Amino acid sequence: MLTSVSDIRQIAVCGAGTMGAGIAQVSAAAGFPTLLFDVRPEAVAAGIVMIRKNLDKAVEKGKISPEDREATLQRLQPCHQVSDCKAGLVIEAIVEKIPVKTALFSELAQYNPATTIFATNTSSLSVTAIAAGIPHPERVGGMHFFNPAHLMTLVEVVSGAQTAESVTQLLYAVVQHMGKTPVHVKDAPGFIVNRVARHYYLEAMEIAASGVADPAVIDRLLESAGFRMGAFALMDLIGNDVNYAVTRSLYEAFDQAPRFRPGAMQAALVEKGDLGRKTGKGFYKY
Repeated sequence: MLTSVSDIRQIAVCGAGTMGAGIAQVSAAAGFPTLLFDVRPEAVAAGIVMIRKNLDKAVEKGKISPEDREATLQRLQPCHQVSDCKAGLVIEAIVEKIPVKTALFSELAQYNPATTIFATNTSSLSVTAIAAGIPHPERVGGMHFFNPAHLMTLVEVVSGAQTAESVTQLLYAVVQHMGKTPVHVKDAPGFIVNRVARHYYLEAMEIAASGVADPAVIDRLLESAGFRMGAFALMDLIGNDVNYAVTRSLYEAFDQAPRFRPGAMQAALVEKGDLGRKTGKGFYKY
């Protein structure tokens, strides 16, 4: 089993969407040779374009040097075959469905040694359930980054029922090496942040649905109270499909407790395909 950050010679990030690309950027910027894998070649290409834009913006703002930008890009390598996805640490950032995540890790286990650590970026699903059936489940843990991953500093490091303590410690150290702030949590529905944040979204939708105020007014009031983004703008940024899936996950995990009942407003948007910024329309138009 790997025991120190220096033992990790390469990181592979599976899933080249907004979250996966952001994690890959963080990994490469921290000095790790980084594979960005997706079954869709166009997604990998788009992910790398996104990373380049993020780095260009950071250079413009004076946060990094042009040399840092080029060094980060040099550490990034596109990967299109799961058989080539080999690393000391694999971080998945794919669809929020346990069977899909488990299937990916099981396939990756065929091409990686037993020492490879698997980390899921799930925001609410059970790490224990994801690890079930995977060879050496003690090497599976959670690394829950927040969107946008290259800017948000918090990362929840999650221990499943079988996660080895040494794995949790190493994931914690990797997060620190990446310049992020790790918080260790045990496996539970929604962990800490998403369990608390549900009501930020759900109550905002309840207020809007009741006609007290529209989403734009609610968001302006929340921002004036000190929140960096209003609830509706944040749901659009995260993706209404992703946010809605997390709410449904907690709703079922807590035996359909009324306080976690998914919002009808968001359900309607998801059904129409109005997922937020990534589709050009959600609670707002972009």
